[in-house]
Amino acid sequence: MKLNRKLSEKDGIHVMDQDWDTLILLDGCRFDTFEKCSWLDGDLTTVSSLGSHSSEFIERNFADGQYHDTVYVSANPHAESLKGEGVFHDIVDVLDWGWDEELRTVPPETMAEATIDAAEEYPHKRIISHFMQPHTPFIGDTGRRITHAGLAGDESSSDDSSSELSLWVRLRYRLATEDPAAIREAYEENLEIALPHVQRIRDSIAGKVVVSTDHGNMFGERMRPIPAKMWGHPPGLTHPSLVRVPWLVMPHETRRETRADVPSKTTETMDDSEMEERLRALGYR
Repeated sequence: MKLNRKLSEKDGIHVMDQDWDTLILLDGCRFDTFEKCSWLDGDLTTVSSLGSHSSEFIERNFADGQYHDTVYVSANPHAESLKGEGVFHDIVDVLDWGWDEELRTVPPETMAEATIDAAEEYPHKRIISHFMQPHTPFIGDTGRRITHAGLAGDESSSDDSSSELSLWVRLRYRLATEDPAAIREAYEENLEIALPHVQRIRDSIAGKVVVSTDHGNMFGERMRPIPAKMWGHPPGLTHPSLVRVPWLVMPHETRRETRADVPSKTTETMDDSEMEERLRALGYR
């Protein structure tokens, strides 16, 4: 794999062509972090993602298709681009009603509840469950001590205008005062917080459950040909830490019997100002 060339649709798998009944996406999850932290049972391999950013992943996997046998349960704001396009049988926009103002994200327990409810409401549909964790903001004890996503950590200063920037941008331009080791710990903690809720989905929904992600995340790896350190997940890059992602097939004894039906309703779009605020809180601005 050549580093940093333009990512194309031939570089990764199309997740809708894969064999699963429920696909759980843990947003921004590196393969090495998942391999280190996950205790979930199953067969773990790696696959290549079609994007290094959620917008790319969603556009390249879903935008041009019609998947009326599938319900998309999402805490990711980029799912907004699919509303009204007839892509899925239904889109359950958990970002809209499941937002936690204190945490500045959708908590994993809310996503698990929404996913289980969707599987019960739509027993003959495939289910995609798109969590925000381990993506920022960090919601564990370590993470809440870090200034990011509008959250004031132990290092915050009222005079520090850079605190309004996303954590990854601050790290790229050496504006962050936080210890990179603490940031990695907070990221791992975010994943660990989500895992029990992934297991709950597996225990509650019949069928073949696969756990993966939309893209990975960079933690100071050097880019080529310019030897700059990169943080976060900029679009259009092919660095292995971004596009080499986990694919865990969990044990299953039964399968869901799925079928395609005409979309039942149109999901309303969010107010532009509210969407902009949530994009900023999640580090996309």
